[in-house]
Amino acid sequence: MMACGPASEVAAHTSRSPIAASPADLSSRGTAPAAVDPRTERLLALLARERLEHPLAPGLRQLAERIVYGALALLFPHFATADRAVDSDLSDELATLGALLVRALGAPGGAAAGGAAAPDVVVGHLFARLGVVREALLLDAGAIYEGDPAAHSVDEVILAYPGFLAIATYRIAHELHDLVPVFARLLAEVAHRATGIDIHPGARIGGSFAIDHGTGIVIGETAVLGAGVRLYQGVTLGAARVNKGLEHVKRHPTIGDDVVIYANATILGGETVIGHGSRIGGNVWLTRSVPPHSVVTPTARVERRVGDSTPADDLIEFNI
Repeated sequence: MMACGPASEVAAHTSRSPIAASPADLSSRGTAPAAVDPRTERLLALLARERLEHPLAPGLRQLAERIVYGALALLFPHFATADRAVDSDLSDELATLGALLVRALGAPGGAAAGGAAAPDVVVGHLFARLGVVREALLLDAGAIYEGDPAAHSVDEVILAYPGFLAIATYRIAHELHDLVPVFARLLAEVAHRATGIDIHPGARIGGSFAIDHGTGIVIGETAVLGAGVRLYQGVTLGAARVNKGLEHVKRHPTIGDDVVIYANATILGGETVIGHGSRIGGNVWLTRSVPPHSVVTPTARVERRVGDSTPADDLIEFNI
């Protein structure tokens, strides 16, 4: 009898290559495969050896996606596939999530997932932090709702807002970043692919974090964001210089509490600090610090068209 349960389910899901031929594929061909030239044979031998020696678990990207959505389904009924559950059902979901994590972490010691922690340590840490993650995400969802007149409810935010999905995935990935950084990055990429929002799991982000629209947002590895920060689409919190020698240096800005950063603003540099309560306007480019309660805007001037007889004092100077 075939074994059942979370472990066997994971193994069945990840054991085959996405392009591996099934018996039906082979039988439908009707002819023997064409001869392979020596160069292709050498390539196939190299690829087979690399696949055999590869330290990472097979199907890691697919596992990362299942873990993200499995964790969200456990934490929020909005992501669940069953409308009712008793304690034992949720215990089964938790066990399945743990089995997925163990499979993803691969080799003993967790080295396959880019960290030194053993799989059971990683699973135990995440499980112990799930309640904290959920409470943080409820505050995030509330902040998104309170700041968006178009939001009808917190339920809508959790169900439909890409900003919430990106923040939720970040908060799960962040819990694993110090233990298994490569796999944490894979978790973060699930939301990046789905939303276009790129939050590095190493970033440190305070409570009641809100993202509105969100497409194109980038938050770098060493960025620090305080509580009550709100970002709009296209914001970049990046590094002023790209140099591999800066790998262990703070390269990304610090954003104080209650800061709002509008669309397509770019703030760069590890020494750049945006003081609390500040407002950074759309399309601003900043590489230096600003004090608390600053308002930073680019300026634009409307020029009179050639041949226009409008008086000069009708020209408008305005901020965007």
